[in-house]
Amino acid sequence: MEKLPTTQKQRLYYIDWLRIILIVSVFLFHIGMIFNSWDWHIKNDETFAHKSTLWYIMEYLGQWRMPLLVLVSGAGTFLALGTKSVKQYLSERLKRLFIPLTAGIFILVPIQVYLERADQYNSLIDYYPHMFEGIYPVGNFSWHHLWFIAYLFFIVLVISPFLNFMRSRRFKSCIESIAPLAEKRFGANLFLIPIMLSQLILRPYFPDNTHDFINDWAAIAYYILYFLSGYTIVSNHRLMNSIERQKRIYLTESILAAVVMFVLPYQIESEAIATLVWRLASYTLAWTCGLAALGYARRYLNHNTPFRKIANEAIYPFYLIHQPIIVLLAYFIVNLDIPLIWKAIIVTVSSFSLTILLYWFVVRPFNAVRIIFGMKPKMTLPSIEVSVADLKPEPQRVKG
Repeated sequence: MEKLPTTQKQRLYYIDWLRIILIVSVFLFHIGMIFNSWDWHIKNDETFAHKSTLWYIMEYLGQWRMPLLVLVSGAGTFLALGTKSVKQYLSERLKRLFIPLTAGIFILVPIQVYLERADQYNSLIDYYPHMFEGIYPVGNFSWHHLWFIAYLFFIVLVISPFLNFMRSRRFKSCIESIAPLAEKRFGANLFLIPIMLSQLILRPYFPDNTHDFINDWAAIAYYILYFLSGYTIVSNHRLMNSIERQKRIYLTESILAAVVMFVLPYQIESEAIATLVWRLASYTLAWTCGLAALGYARRYLNHNTPFRKIANEAIYPFYLIHQPIIVLLAYFIVNLDIPLIWKAIIVTVSSFSLTILLYWFVVRPFNAVRIIFGMKPKMTLPSIEVSVADLKPEPQRVKG
C-alpha cells in the first residue's frame, strides 16, 4: 500500500483550546452532579429538582460534551501520528493512556470509593485490602471517571490495524471523493448517518451508558465513530473549511434539535416513539454541536499564547486528578449548615484551586510523577564535568 509522505503537520491550536475548554466543562459538570437530581458519588441533602434549570443545562451538556471530546481526540490522533510509525504511535499511547489508567485505578479511584462507603471502613488504608471485592457499584473495584481513558485506549487498539490505511493515498482519495457532498449545506451530517444507524441497532440491547465496558457496546460504537469522524474531518482541509463556513448553520441546527429533544417527546403518548424521537434528536444535537464548536474554534481560537502551552500540558493531569478532589472536598462541605449556593461556590473554588496546586507542585516538577500522569518527562541537559586541570592552558612548545 502506497503511503503518504510523512511530513510534520502544522499544529492546530484550536484543537488544543477545544480540549482545554471541554475538560474545564467536565470539571463544572461534576460539580453540578453534587447538587442535581441524578445519582452520584457524593450528594448534597438538598438538590435541584428534576427538570429544574440545572437539570436542563446538564442534560443539554451531557448530550454533546463527551462525544465532542472523543471527536477532538480523533483529530488529535491525526496530528499525533505526524512522522511517527504506527509502532511509535502505539508506544506513545501506551504511555499516555494505559499507564495513567492503571495508576489511577490504584491511586485515585480508591479515594472516591472509600468516601462513598466510609461508614464500612475505618480508614482508606483499611479499605485497600477490600478493593477487589466485587465490581462497582455492588462491589468495590472501579475505574470511575477513568472510564474515558479506558475507552480511548480500547479505541486506539481497535483502529491500530487500520492506521497505515488511514495514512495512505487511497484513504485520502476516498475522503476527497465524498468532500463535494460534505461541502454542501448541512453536508457534514453525512457522518451522522452511520452514528445514528449504530445506535438504532445497538441501543435496544444496551439502552444505558454504564461506563463498565461489558454492557456498554452502544456507547463504545458511538465513540469509535466519533473518533474516526474527528480523524477524517481534520485530515481534510476542504471538510474543515466547509464546517467553518457553515458554523452558524450547524449551530442553528443544534438549537432546533435541542428544542425537539426537550419538547416533542413529552407530547407523544407512545413511550416507544417518544424514546425514539428523543434519541434521534439527541444524536443530532450532539453531532451538530460538535460541528459548530469545531467551526467557531477554528475561526476564533486558532492562535497560540503562552497560556495555551501551559494549560494544554496541564489539562490531562487536571482531568485525572479533579474528580477525587471534588469528591473529597464535597464529602465535608455538603455537611455544612449553609445555603446550597454557598456550598456550590466553596466546592468549585476549593476543588479547582487544590487540583491546580497538586498539579503544579506535585505532578509537574517530577519526572516519575509526570509519567504516571501521562506527561512527557522534562528534558534535562546532560551535565559536563570539567576539572580544574582541564581549564589550565597547555604549555607552548618552543621550536629551535
